Amino acid sequence: MPMYTYRCKDCGENFDLLIGVTSEKPELKCKKCNSKNIERLLSSFSVGGPKDKSSSGPSCPTGTCPTCY
Repeated sequence: MPMYTYRCKDCGENFDLLIGVTSEKPELKCKKCNSKNIERLLSSFSVGGPKDKSSSGPSCPTGTCPTCY
């Protein structure tokens, strides 16, 4: 199930909602003030990589670029 981040336009609260893939739609409202005046925010995501920090891969031979783990 995807999780979406929302912001309440009335009180400014940010909150996450887990949205199922069923025919039942959850009521979308602020968890703090119960307002339905909310907007979905763009979320960032992460892609996993090697856990060994000494393994830098061919595109970053020095291991100093910000994409190395």
